[in-house]
Amino acid sequence: MSEQPHILIVDDDREIRDLVSRYLSGHGLRVRGAADGREMRRALDDWSIDLIILDLMLPGEDGLSLCRNLRATSKIPIIMLTAMGEETDRIVGLEIGADDYVSKPFNPRELLARIKAVLRRADGIPAGMEKEADQPGLHVFEDWRFDLNSRELISPQEVLVPLSAGEYELLAAFVTHPQRVLTRDQLLDLARGRQAQPFDRAIDVQVSRLRRKIEVDPANPILIKTVRSGGYMFTPKVAKKP
Repeated sequence: MSEQPHILIVDDDREIRDLVSRYLSGHGLRVRGAADGREMRRALDDWSIDLIILDLMLPGEDGLSLCRNLRATSKIPIIMLTAMGEETDRIVGLEIGADDYVSKPFNPRELLARIKAVLRRADGIPAGMEKEADQPGLHVFEDWRFDLNSRELISPQEVLVPLSAGEYELLAAFVTHPQRVLTRDQLLDLARGRQAQPFDRAIDVQVSRLRRKIEVDPANPILIKTVRSGGYMFTPKVAKKP
């Protein structure tokens, strides 16, 4: 970037906005603040924003709704701020397009590190890695049938298994890149169709949820193996059919 990245902080707590603004500005970032969704939209109209730090609990339209609406029209990276214990909302936030989350109270240094990681990887998916959209059709593994055209997963027992958007995208990344180690950042890149922060908790949550749907014993997974210090591997052979 020719200029320092421009960060928008959306939080109704002025003290948090001021604290984060001072810290990020002191480390060379340009920062603007917004107290709610209306001010956020005004800032997006008036300025070129590189990343949004979005509080989940906001007056009026909440952070989840704002995130969902942003993702419908924009690929600006989003880091959500959540209170401790809001695991369900964090999962929903990740599924609808947030790149990462930070729990309050948080260390500004940790937030800065995550911001830099998101921005560092905001330009494209890793070389040689194709998005699932480029590999449509039916993919068969271990008597499972996964159709990327109809977005349907059929079990060996001929049962239609419902998938959330995040679970579908993750499984699509696995079946189109089987029997190879995929790091967490590669999985996020492939699942989202764009680079995203390779944040362990984001992908691990999705892997855990997907295992509960396709593994015989999720506690001892066979189809999705964890690779120590690497990431994950989808172990079955996959047959692709038109």
